[in-house]
Amino acid sequence: MNNKKWYGFNMTWLFAMGDRKEVAPAEIVINENELDFIADMGCNFVRVPTDYRFWTRNFDYENRDENMLKRLDACIEAVVSRGMHCSLNVHRAPGYCINGAELEKHNLWEDKVAQDAFVSLWKFFAERYASYNIDQLSFDLLNEPPNIGQYGMTRDIHEQLMRRTASVIRSVTKNRQIVLDGLCGGNEAMPELADLGVIHSTRGYQPMSVTHYQASWCPYAQTGKVPIYPGTEWEGKIWNRDTLLEHYSPWKALADKGVTVHVGEFGCFDKTDHKTAMNWFNDLFSVYRELGWGFSLWNFIGEFGIIGHNRSGTIWENIKGFRVDKELYELIKEYME
Repeated sequence: MNNKKWYGFNMTWLFAMGDRKEVAPAEIVINENELDFIADMGCNFVRVPTDYRFWTRNFDYENRDENMLKRLDACIEAVVSRGMHCSLNVHRAPGYCINGAELEKHNLWEDKVAQDAFVSLWKFFAERYASYNIDQLSFDLLNEPPNIGQYGMTRDIHEQLMRRTASVIRSVTKNRQIVLDGLCGGNEAMPELADLGVIHSTRGYQPMSVTHYQASWCPYAQTGKVPIYPGTEWEGKIWNRDTLLEHYSPWKALADKGVTVHVGEFGCFDKTDHKTAMNWFNDLFSVYRELGWGFSLWNFIGEFGIIGHNRSGTIWENIKGFRVDKELYELIKEYME
């Protein structure tokens, strides 16, 4: 396995939250300047979360829209052509998504048709992208599996599905790098899959009372209090750098056994003020450096990004034609090794 640390961003070209309007292939536009900016920062990684509904209609899983898939091809090539690693992620899979699973016809954890479609999709990708070497492309199988028991998911069902999918991928490209997101929305480590020879992907959104303050899609993260950091109370803990380290202790245990750990997503919604957010970012980055993990911000442009957010108190600077959150930009660069 390639142990080079990955640093970069999530790019949401083929991502959708909940209900999705029909999108024509021509609407999938890759901003080359954004990718050039990311590469010029010194980043070596771009994660591409995708929604299978972009190339599938009416739950007809095997009937894929080739014109839309060509846009996915272009997304991957745009990343790889700049010398960065592309991580292809299925964010919405047949039968499951952390955002709006009720929109699915089938259940990935209970229905064989959804599980077969999931495995078939990854075999299809493995064959379609077999020409890319392991330094260029990895497969992040499923974004943020649910809590144990939610939607009928159990550790055994999840383990069996991931092992089956990894086996199919490796039947095409033996050494393809595979990424598995943690359970419970990416937060819970999976020691039962430590032997699979894959990268385990965690998340950087704790405490959510800070990172998802006033986020409409996360009502459970709202405490009714303006967040502070350090010192906010969340899930029975007072959060600071030590609490963050404690949160990641099961993941460190995996890493101590030789498992590669990567932070596939992290970030802070822009309703949290800049000073509080930066206090949290500073601790988070220092923890990742101590643990030896790479990271990928969600996302580049938007409410969580380094560009295009509305966080109060931000210092903005024009960098290569972009209006950039200067402190967050510099902090990311500082903590990339």
